[in-house]
Amino acid sequence: MRFIPQELPPEKLQHLQLEGLKWTVAHACDNSPAYRRKFDAAGVAHKDIRCLADIVHLPFTDKEDLQAEYPFPLRAVPFEEITRIHASSGTTGKRKVLCYTQRDVDVWAELFARCYELAGLTRADRVQIAVGYGLWTAGAGFQAGCERFGAMAIPLGPANAEMHCEMLVDMGATVFCSTASMALLMAEEIHKRNLGGRIRLQKIILGAERHSDAMRARIKALMGVEHIFDIYGLTELYGPGSGLDCRCHSGIHYWADHFIFEIIDPATLQPVPAGTQGELVVTTLRKEASPLIRYRTHDLTRLIEGPCACGIPFPRHDRIMGRSDDMFIYRAVNIYPSQIDHVLSQVAGTGSEFQIHLMGRENGRDRMVIKVERGQDAGPADDRQLAERIATEVRRKVLVRSDVELVAHGSLPRTQRKSRRVFDHRNGDGGSA
Repeated sequence: MRFIPQELPPEKLQHLQLEGLKWTVAHACDNSPAYRRKFDAAGVAHKDIRCLADIVHLPFTDKEDLQAEYPFPLRAVPFEEITRIHASSGTTGKRKVLCYTQRDVDVWAELFARCYELAGLTRADRVQIAVGYGLWTAGAGFQAGCERFGAMAIPLGPANAEMHCEMLVDMGATVFCSTASMALLMAEEIHKRNLGGRIRLQKIILGAERHSDAMRARIKALMGVEHIFDIYGLTELYGPGSGLDCRCHSGIHYWADHFIFEIIDPATLQPVPAGTQGELVVTTLRKEASPLIRYRTHDLTRLIEGPCACGIPFPRHDRIMGRSDDMFIYRAVNIYPSQIDHVLSQVAGTGSEFQIHLMGRENGRDRMVIKVERGQDAGPADDRQLAERIATEVRRKVLVRSDVELVAHGSLPRTQRKSRRVFDHRNGDGGSA
């Protein structure tokens, strides 16, 4: 069965997007008091949407809108039509709870099945799912998409490494789905246990967490897989599955018949020139229970122009480079963790794991310490030269001075979820910036 539309000329896609935008705005105006208040305050109505360019007149939606309307934000259908809820982790306040109709659930599974098809899976594949289940969207999305696609699902969730290794061998899993941190942990465990010759993994699908090229290369080498794919998605949309990179690995194809993607400057909130990095803003086109209109994801990326060599008729965006709200200020310079990550990935001899520690001094001058793992085959003898090289590159490309501390390979924490990168000790609690 084919899930990805093969014939989708630009004019047809634009027609689908416009009809979806008109329906979404009308649906939200008619059925969501929260959206009706937003549109009234902005002085716009659904009849004002005549072409795709009119989307810029619609107000933005942000995480505060979801928290302010807790527990059922932006709800646009009667409770009797809601068949499921999912929620974010709630690390920055109340959980963001999103509602789903049965049609929403079915559409999500269909979009996820497209991702599996794009990754080249067949019904003979066995998909080991190592992401979280429960309120989170990840496990439910990976499993429902797998079942809709027709492959075998092995739904372990973020179990311990022992169980994952056992099931990889016993079940003959060919695809592994997880965060990048979990994939690195498993890759090192497989290498440590000398299981490379006993597993059948061919592909890895990574989501929920940005990862460096160095981490990607290490996972690929230790696992011995042919391809590592990036999947994108947010709880606020449906969950993971809004797009995936193809075998060309030259950007993430997103399902533009179900979403409109915009890129804005996070400071001015104005659109940026084509191909320029900025903050991703998403509008859903078919979502019933909790439609999203111009939702600020705070993810930093860019839209990629032109067709992909794979021939898939869907546009692309770049890998996520970080988050606009992950920025921290050090010595009056705005810095994203992804900038440090990028510098480290260009320096030979470093591993894939790092931490940024920010500390205050009595003289008022902050200090930044970057803890970096050595490469697998590197020893402490070269630490001084390597630290100087990293500090020089950070100063040259990020424009700040830093102290670099090299640590043994594998000594920084591995996690089954997302790795914590920034520790701001200036406020006394060591919390993330």
